[in-house]
Amino acid sequence: MQRRHFIAGSAALIVGTAYLRPHAKGMPYDRYFQRLNRLLQQQGPGRPVCLIDVSRLDQNIELIKKSLYPGHAFRIVAKSLPSIPLLARIMKAMPTQRLMVFHQPQILALAQAFPSSDLLLGKPMPIQAASTHYRQSAGLAFDSSRQLSWLIDTRERAEQYAQLARSLGIRMRVSLEIDVGLHRGGLQTPHDLQAVLPLLDQPDSPLQLAGMMGYDAQVGKIPSILESTSTSLRKSQALYQGFKDALYAWAPHYREQSLIMNGAGSPTFRLHDAHSPLNEVSAGSALVKASDFDLDILADLQPACWIATPVLKAWTGLKLPGPDSLGTLWSLWDPNRQRTYFIYGGEWMAHPVSPSGLEKNPLYGLSSNQEMYNGSMATQLKVDDQIFMRPTQSEWVLQQFGSLLALHDDQSMTSWSVLPS
Repeated sequence: MQRRHFIAGSAALIVGTAYLRPHAKGMPYDRYFQRLNRLLQQQGPGRPVCLIDVSRLDQNIELIKKSLYPGHAFRIVAKSLPSIPLLARIMKAMPTQRLMVFHQPQILALAQAFPSSDLLLGKPMPIQAASTHYRQSAGLAFDSSRQLSWLIDTRERAEQYAQLARSLGIRMRVSLEIDVGLHRGGLQTPHDLQAVLPLLDQPDSPLQLAGMMGYDAQVGKIPSILESTSTSLRKSQALYQGFKDALYAWAPHYREQSLIMNGAGSPTFRLHDAHSPLNEVSAGSALVKASDFDLDILADLQPACWIATPVLKAWTGLKLPGPDSLGTLWSLWDPNRQRTYFIYGGEWMAHPVSPSGLEKNPLYGLSSNQEMYNGSMATQLKVDDQIFMRPTQSEWVLQQFGSLLALHDDQSMTSWSVLPS
């Protein structure tokens, strides 16, 4: 009886162990990344790069154009696409001259590169940033008094900007940041307009109202158990409409002006239709679709940006500091630890996508110099092969590599400069 119990228990332990043991997840490159790997070995610079697949980008542009509600202008968010050649391609294809900018040095760079553009600040800037812009932009073909709109979130900031404009003897366009449910600042209620509009609605005011901007990033992000996407959207649009109604009630003549009513972002721009108070939507990340934007509403768009980094060292097995048996036992237990790769660089806001099944080694630790990845035998990487990663976001990540590599039809690459960081 005891022997039978022992045998049964041993069998259960073996089955349970087999069930708990990780399954191999690795696969070699698919055809797409195999071609990219070969191209980078032939034409690449031998360092980590950020790639833009131009064919996929163009397809995303066309899909986004078709999905915009008629009558809604499109404003490109420059921080998510921080490259002059990249922005130029999108602006021409959309077509649009409207850009949203979030960083003081980039205001000047965009004004120089696109003298016919219309720039809207995406966040309020310190008064020193505005002063710096006017000092540096003297003599440009870009006319800041007509083509640049600063963002005002409080009466105090409006007073600062008015004082600067008077000291420089210029007119400044400003848009009002309004809170439509995100609660990240801006005018909190329509009543707050009464504190700001008197500084704008005067014939001798140096500030000219360009419109309003209300960012609805909370829509779709609130857990559905608390609030549905449709409810969040309805509430956000009602808040925006409340500000518009209050503006027109306070100063009816604004109804006759072509004010900017800007809002939305990559996760929400397709939600705005005939019921929306907006006449302009913004988006940027959707065009290259980093992984944070794997959303149902963007399911038809393709990832168009990758990080590629060379493998510097590759071997079979797993060696870890400390007891020699630790890495050996781990690789025997987990087939996804059977190959070891050290890459050029690391610690980017990205995750590996090809070859599939690669994982960082949590015991070895993170490194921005030579990060360790493990994979199964099927990953088949050699020294000088590339590991391809997909950024979680495009803003900032695309600026970390000195320039972008634009991939044209899987056959050639050109270098695209990035905006100043």
